[in-house]
Amino acid sequence: MTLVASDVLEQLKALSNEIRYDLVRFLGAGERCVCDLEGLTGLPQSKVSYHLGVLRDAGLVVSEQRGKNIYYSLCEARLFQLGGLILTEVFHDPVRHAHEDASLCE
Repeated sequence: MTLVASDVLEQLKALSNEIRYDLVRFLGAGERCVCDLEGLTGLPQSKVSYHLGVLRDAGLVVSEQRGKNIYYSLCEARLFQLGGLILTEVFHDPVRHAHEDASLCE
């Protein structure tokens, strides 16, 4: 599975919100239902569900309904892939390598 730049940017946008970042951190400990995440964040169900929806749309979490509860878990492979793509883009930029040996200021 290869992500294109727009996918990377959408995922970074999803993670850039403090609430969503906290939700990802909480889910890093394992699967949780929305009611558990409400308690951890101190936010109402509607707000938690909205932010989980943004993370789901970005492909960073998946959900599963069990009875009346919806359980969320991380898409760990996507998060690891995202981290790798960011590092690849930062450290393997062709512009950076084109100017490694010669400074533009000389």
